[in-house]
Amino acid sequence: MLTNDAEGSRYKWVALSNTTIGVLIVTINMSILLIALPDIFRGIGIDPLAPGNIGYLLWLIMGYLVVTAVLVVSFGRLGDIFGRTRMYNLGFAVFTVFSVLLAAVWMQGDAAALWLIIMRILQGVGGALLLANSTAILTDAFPAHQRGLALGINQVAGIAGSFIGLIVGGVLAPLNWRLIFLVSVPVGVFGTVWAYLKLRESGSRSPARLDWWGNITFAVGLVAVLVGITYGIQPYGDQAMGWGNPMVLACIIGGVAVLAAFARIETRVPEPMFHLSLFRLRAFTAGNIASLLAALGRGGLQFILIIWLQGIWLPEHGYDFEQTPLWAGIYMVPLTIGFLIAGPVSGMLSDRFAPARSPPAAWCSPRPASP
Repeated sequence: MLTNDAEGSRYKWVALSNTTIGVLIVTINMSILLIALPDIFRGIGIDPLAPGNIGYLLWLIMGYLVVTAVLVVSFGRLGDIFGRTRMYNLGFAVFTVFSVLLAAVWMQGDAAALWLIIMRILQGVGGALLLANSTAILTDAFPAHQRGLALGINQVAGIAGSFIGLIVGGVLAPLNWRLIFLVSVPVGVFGTVWAYLKLRESGSRSPARLDWWGNITFAVGLVAVLVGITYGIQPYGDQAMGWGNPMVLACIIGGVAVLAAFARIETRVPEPMFHLSLFRLRAFTAGNIASLLAALGRGGLQFILIIWLQGIWLPEHGYDFEQTPLWAGIYMVPLTIGFLIAGPVSGMLSDRFAPARSPPAAWCSPRPASP
């Protein structure tokens, strides 16, 4: 018989390994389509660059990302109410089911494109459930002195997944575009069974009423802003970009207004979806700003490098265009290695040295109240 300490010590590594796989498969699927899109559209018989088909191209890329971004906060709140492990396990199952349905498309043309977009959005629902609750599961499972290492490894899996997806997409897409979606199925089945058998609720649940108006206004506002930005970077009439498009302006202005309404609702309801008062904590605010800026820099660099490698550098150095997707992914590997090294190291340093002891963190830390 294992003692409670021994059982807890073993369980925390089970939680880390399972949630790391979950985060990894979600983020791999965020980038795997970037390189595989030409093969996917060729497989369903659509020219994605034709004027009437640009929307298919954008929403096949953006649908998964938008729904994941919109639902993460709401699903995190549902995890607090109904159980983080329960929501996480459901996410693995949902993600796996829609990975199968993405590869099972039997149609061609517009119908196939719409099917892929809808299934991709629903796959994103599963991804949001996984991302929203994986960190909370680790926080519950690990003691404070090891939490930084666990979260660092989990975060590295998320960052590395966005680069690994490029390589996997470059390898599989030329063989068969359906493999882009099928590659997630064995991992999803394994992770789902493992999660349901081994993960348990180790944190406290806080039963509460769901903040429906907060969830609705947050989702509508964020989706509107993201849709406006998406169509704003497209040509409109004789203009290179669409910032003068009335629909774009309506989406962005209306989305901001709805998000302002969300902020007002959250300060007035007794059980808000998100406690905006957390932003009064300098450490919390600075940490979120740093994460946002890091994600913007990483995503922008990744996107520009992919275009530059595939469209300019690799062809100029003798690579056939059919080979550029794979080699573009390979040339991104050094950047991935840097993240793989830095994540666990920074987590261990955070466990050993209090974050507030470093000068930047000290400047951001909340000041103690006067006695």
